[in-house]
Amino acid sequence: MSYVHTSSTAFVAGTTSFRRAQWRMLFAAMLCYLFFYTGRQTFGFAIPGIQKEFGLSKEMLGWVSSAMLWSYAIGQAINGNLADKYGGRRIMSLGAVLSCFANWVVSFSSGFVTLVFPWAVNGYFQALGWAPGSRLLANWWGIGERGKVYGFYVFAAGCASVLSYVTSIAVLDVFHLDWRWIFRIPVLLMLAGGIFFYLVARERPEDMGFKPLDTGVADAVDKAHAVQDDQTESSWSRYKAVLKNWRLDIAALSLGFQNAARYGLIVWVPVHFFGSNWAKSPDAFINPKWISIALPVGMAIGALSNGWISDKLFGSKRYKAIMLYMVLGAITTMWMFTIPGNSLIGVVALFLCGFFVYGPASSFWALCPDLVGSRRAGTATGIMNFSSYLFAGLGEPLIGRMLDTSGDTSLVFPIVAVSCAISAVVAFFIKR
Repeated sequence: MSYVHTSSTAFVAGTTSFRRAQWRMLFAAMLCYLFFYTGRQTFGFAIPGIQKEFGLSKEMLGWVSSAMLWSYAIGQAINGNLADKYGGRRIMSLGAVLSCFANWVVSFSSGFVTLVFPWAVNGYFQALGWAPGSRLLANWWGIGERGKVYGFYVFAAGCASVLSYVTSIAVLDVFHLDWRWIFRIPVLLMLAGGIFFYLVARERPEDMGFKPLDTGVADAVDKAHAVQDDQTESSWSRYKAVLKNWRLDIAALSLGFQNAARYGLIVWVPVHFFGSNWAKSPDAFINPKWISIALPVGMAIGALSNGWISDKLFGSKRYKAIMLYMVLGAITTMWMFTIPGNSLIGVVALFLCGFFVYGPASSFWALCPDLVGSRRAGTATGIMNFSSYLFAGLGEPLIGRMLDTSGDTSLVFPIVAVSCAISAVVAFFIKR
């Protein structure tokens, strides 16, 4: 049963229809974001072709990846607030359209400069997606179901990683096209998803004739950080209020290390499986180009499970679910480092790496409305994501340099393990 609230009276108003509307908003946001990663997580698959054509080192390509990630981080800090001010529906849809265009510009690159600048611009356009979508969901769902809801939303993001991997491999291995088409064909799905979202989604319950939902905050301590009237609060006031929430600041730091670990896997695992010597062996257990898909599949399922665990097992104490998965992520990535990738057990290990490293994302995002209330959820999500991609961007050239120097692409796994361990330690201080 779904309850809709006003400031003084609780109504059971159109219970079934409201519940349907809630799920409609969730699935619309999930479907739109399902296609978003085709606009930014395909870069790892283009690296071998770009290296061959332009002669760039892995470190240089790590800087290209960093440019996008840092631009994305800046965009998150800006666009989350814009979503609070103007609504998530319009901004998320706009992001899909603009990112599709930017990817096509990248596909015509002729060297480092013409590659790095449009890819950085694309990072900003990509940042028009996640926080605005989160803001819309915060309008429609209350605290008792946020872990589940953000678990579904992050599950869609994990599936988006699967989709970006599959479409990139299809471009290269099925259609036998060059790397440029990785930035042209998959992003058409994102364009369609953005248009669909704009047509189907609605910003808040009131837009469909329902009473506003009392989404609330997690507990009495955090109620001081919530506001009742976002129409009168300035952007600067929202930023100050969010940044003063020390638990959110700690969560942002922990998320930074988690996302550095995540992108270490997303960008460099395809390089590892495409470039390692065993990958060229006819005795490989499975085509190495397809082994890497175990990673995003694990990520998708891990995110769905962690949100549920934070609600049901830990009573919405998100930090416990975060710590559990980060510790297990450190263990499984070190395990992956010790075993050959061209084996069945290597596929299982890679799946578990994705499962545990990405899983806590759903709990991190549920923390945003938990800590500051739904009316500042977009700004809080943007600040959190700014931190996450700032750290991810710092990690990319570091990993690229280490792989260039050592010639051993498997070193990405112990680097990721260290980042996971630090994230777990920091998450302990979110304790609430």
